[in-house]
Amino acid sequence: MSSQYPSFDEIKAVEHKLSEMRSQYYFYHDLFSAQWWLLLLLAIAPWIVWWKIVDKSRIKEILLYGVVLSTIVVLLDDIGGELGLWSYPYQVLRLIPRLNAIDFSVLPVIHMLAYQYFKSWKAFLVGNVIMALLFSFIAEPIFVWINIYEMDNWRYIYSFPIYIIKALFVRWLIEYTYKKSNLKNK
Repeated sequence: MSSQYPSFDEIKAVEHKLSEMRSQYYFYHDLFSAQWWLLLLLAIAPWIVWWKIVDKSRIKEILLYGVVLSTIVVLLDDIGGELGLWSYPYQVLRLIPRLNAIDFSVLPVIHMLAYQYFKSWKAFLVGNVIMALLFSFIAEPIFVWINIYEMDNWRYIYSFPIYIIKALFVRWLIEYTYKKSNLKNK
């Protein structure tokens, strides 16, 4: 019985071929390129800096903020990639087709530091607006320029509110959770 829609086996065959192509691309294009080294540095260096300056008395709370934020970033990154909004010509790790150095290092570390240092909601909002401006209109264009990030159906301005909203939502969620947790423990 023929169908106008692909079968699951046909989809698996295409995915297998795509995986082979990605492996070849990674080993002959990405691995040890200048962009690969930059991404590797961006995956490691922020955590070293973070460890030196994080408020260790609040480390659980700050890490929770970073993990929740990173989870949202990865989810949004996967959705955007799947919808063809953006893509990444270079990868640090072959098996994970997202910008790991940014999703798991740069963004969560910078946001955790903002969470640590900007204690009032007003300061936190202002800090995140400034970060969103820097990420959207300076960092993203640089990553496009050095060919680490391709904006297939995306514009820098679209990123701006997302950077702010996700940071505010995660702060609200952490504070709400801590408040509810403390009420139950009394």
